[in-house]
Amino acid sequence: MKYIKLFLASLQFMSRIPVPERYTSGLDITDYRKGIITFPLVGLVVGVISAFVFVLTQMWWGNLLAAACAVLTMAAITGGFHLDGLADTADGIFSSRPRARMLEIMRDSRIGTHGTLALIFKIALHILVVYQLAENQAAVMGLLIAAPVVGRSLSVLLMYRQNYARESGVGNLYIGKISGSEFCQTLILCAVLVFFLAGSYALLTIVATAVVVLIYRTLIQNKLGGQTGDTIGAGIEIGELLFLLLMVH
Repeated sequence: MKYIKLFLASLQFMSRIPVPERYTSGLDITDYRKGIITFPLVGLVVGVISAFVFVLTQMWWGNLLAAACAVLTMAAITGGFHLDGLADTADGIFSSRPRARMLEIMRDSRIGTHGTLALIFKIALHILVVYQLAENQAAVMGLLIAAPVVGRSLSVLLMYRQNYARESGVGNLYIGKISGSEFCQTLILCAVLVFFLAGSYALLTIVATAVVVLIYRTLIQNKLGGQTGDTIGAGIEIGELLFLLLMVH
């Protein structure tokens, strides 16, 4: 029962899907960290809704507009939560300012040039890669569901044994707080779900995606001295898109 509550709490935290308060009652804010092992399931829910929208719109408008609707659905479900992190991270990291100033820029609610470009490139690439994958009707549905699973699962790489770059913030619930057991359980559940959704080749793609996420983690660590909620959100978007790009073959 507790794990169901943790899943619903994670779903509430990472999406705009309404979860009645009574279903998460009794959970302390410090318990949210334990919900990390349900992140693959949150991705599964997001992916299923996106794939459903793709199927519905494809019947009337074809692959390109269906791809756009599927990608925009994911953004709507999450309230642009992770996209906002991507934009803030791009604005901060590419500002070429000292660490403290980078963190200030990332906290600014206004979006800059680098953040705008990051959003444009990410959304455009995401739509185009889904459009290309749609040529294989048998595979695209599984990949649409698997990609959010991978993105959210690999976020543990940005939390496990990492420093929190700020003094306070939402990211402090997870960063540096994940146990080795929770880290492994999250990745194992991700691998199982993706195997059934997209096959054995997708498992190799997860490994390649994880390597890039680790490189990204090192870059952020060097620039900021740790991770933030924004850098995790950006990492989720990067992992999700890269997984799909590597599945084009």
